[in-house]
Amino acid sequence: MTWLKDVVGTEKAIIAMCHLLPLPGDPYFNKEKGMEYVVEMARKDLQALQEGGVDAVMFSNEFSMPYLTDVKTETVAAMARIIGELMSEINVPFGVNVLWDAQKSLDLAAATGAKFVREIFTGVYASDFGTWNTNVGETIRHQYRIGAENVKLLFNIVPEAAKYLADRDLESIAKSTVFNNRPDALCVSGLTAGAQTDKNLLRKVKNQATETVVFANTGVTMNNFEEQLSIADGAVVGTAFKYDGKFENHVDPKRVKEFMDKVKAFRNENCFDELNG
Repeated sequence: MTWLKDVVGTEKAIIAMCHLLPLPGDPYFNKEKGMEYVVEMARKDLQALQEGGVDAVMFSNEFSMPYLTDVKTETVAAMARIIGELMSEINVPFGVNVLWDAQKSLDLAAATGAKFVREIFTGVYASDFGTWNTNVGETIRHQYRIGAENVKLLFNIVPEAAKYLADRDLESIAKSTVFNNRPDALCVSGLTAGAQTDKNLLRKVKNQATETVVFANTGVTMNNFEEQLSIADGAVVGTAFKYDGKFENHVDPKRVKEFMDKVKAFRNENCFDELNG
């Protein structure tokens, strides 16, 4: 049994993304509609995801584009307000992802009671956002300083729109990341949100991290979830749950229910127990 059973309620878990609209300080924030509109759209997507039967939800500032690697205070404050207003309506385990700032993600988790965070914790990258560095030792020390040591850490080892500066294969990255950092999970991604995770890369990572949870982090759909979940321990799903399967759209409750009904049938057929039904 992995920690997924205790924290999320099932093996082969589906963590659904609740993508927040642009926030104050973001270039595309809608000042006329304001934060009230952002909260209401988040509420609408959250309800659609939960009614469709997802196992967990992860809130992220997905539309704070272009992303920062040193996120501003106003972004974290806005995300905390949204989650705070929705707290009484959240009935599944939830996590947070402040793109792309690991310490701010932990700050938000500590403030809201999130069970997990997903971030880029390790490595140095050439990215669309410039040279992207990390400091995992300081980040983990920060986690303990703020009392967030029980928050599960999902390490994204294939960051979107970025490439390791060192010439390292994914297998060695997975192996050394597990040895040096003891992550709760490794996330394997495609190039961008919605891009399918390469099953061969996914398998290579799982072969190196046999005792660590591995997630297919992008591009899991109704057409490929069985293939992906036959390798991975779970999946993070965002785009596939949206109207017409488009990243920029809101969540389509019918797509969510159809997807989750099939996933639950797959789990039942393969004897993966669920605590939440």
